Amino acid sequence: MQNSEGAWFERWALAVYSALMVLARPLLRRKLQQRARQEPLYALDVEQRFGVYADAPPAPGELIWIHAVSLGETRAVASLIGYLRQALPGMRLLLTHGTATGREAGRSLLQDGDVQVWQPWDTPQAARRFVQHFQPRIGLLMETEVWPNLVRACREAGVPLYLVNARLSAKSLRQSQRLAWLAVPAFRGLSAIWPQTEDDARRLRLLGATVQSPLGNLKFDTAPNAEQCAQGLALRQDVGKPVVLFASSREGEEQMLLDALRTAPRDAMHAVQWLLVPRHPQRFDEVAALFHQAGFAVSRRSQDGWVFAPADVWLGDSVGEMAIYYSLSDLALLGGSFAPLGGQNLIEAAACGCPVVMGPHTFNFSQAAALALDEDAAYAVPDMGHALATALQLVTHAEALEAASSAALAFALRHRGAALRSCARIVALLAARA
Repeated sequence: MQNSEGAWFERWALAVYSALMVLARPLLRRKLQQRARQEPLYALDVEQRFGVYADAPPAPGELIWIHAVSLGETRAVASLIGYLRQALPGMRLLLTHGTATGREAGRSLLQDGDVQVWQPWDTPQAARRFVQHFQPRIGLLMETEVWPNLVRACREAGVPLYLVNARLSAKSLRQSQRLAWLAVPAFRGLSAIWPQTEDDARRLRLLGATVQSPLGNLKFDTAPNAEQCAQGLALRQDVGKPVVLFASSREGEEQMLLDALRTAPRDAMHAVQWLLVPRHPQRFDEVAALFHQAGFAVSRRSQDGWVFAPADVWLGDSVGEMAIYYSLSDLALLGGSFAPLGGQNLIEAAACGCPVVMGPHTFNFSQAAALALDEDAAYAVPDMGHALATALQLVTHAEALEAASSAALAFALRHRGAALRSCARIVALLAARA
């Protein structure tokens, strides 16, 4: 009786969720229109969001589907795609995204015969049309992207669906447990999950998922663009003083930096060259205005090119050039870690030899953060004031900074291999289904 009641409640929960997703479609259209004012890609192929893929050629039974929702996931999966192309000659890729930055980055991963579209909005109809149109051989969802109706559509169509490079923080676990009637069937509906770490595996098993052995973090296999690194290092030679980067800063964190600078020693502002790169492109103008209003001179990448004008703050308002920014910088403050947002990817900084100072909130990359601390590739501080003090101390001690840079590079290289291990699993699965 209990099982029958549980199954009924799960169906009811999915029906309510689906109805809400259908009702939210006008809100999604409005949001896309607003985002398109600053990022025109959001106005491209909007009907794909609702499961209409008339202009995208189907290839039943041929496509390997990878869903990389945003920029970070797209960069991380590049090495896996490369290994798959070597192991599966003639492979055709179906690449889906949810954000403009992810879609833009994904273009460089495509070859003739590949297909790139937006992920479907998670209504039953859109998810079903997506799966029926493309009929992929296998689906690989990156990191956290578990959508109940999409999982159900794949299961009904017999498409094996895996969560790859999976992570689940303690906070996300609590949220999923509060929505257990919706989340648990979705995780249980996946063919299997390949977690990054044992901690991720343990939390994912609490949701009833089929969890296999951890394979590591694909982000370690992402090598920075060599040309961009060389360009950044060349630019650094002309600055004349240390460069401290606030990398992938999030809303509210720039104000934290301003407040810390106001209470810092008077020469702190001029001891280094400050460089800010906000995480989201739609906030570039907002961040520039914030520092202008606070009385700081700002030079923008979009206006001055790489010959930044003399200014208190340089604003890196471009996308896809983080390797230049990290290589240009002596040290980075980790965005998303000073507000309770879980932190951004510190591995990319380390791979460029740029040590990081991170705040107290790193739950999105908890293992990578812990490893970086253990291997002297990063520094943990309780707040922005301490981050500012730590940064100023490090950049004025050349030997300590050089040691931290070397440790960061060694850390990034030491933990590679997840992409090759993931590729081997995928190839084995496809061979078993042949």
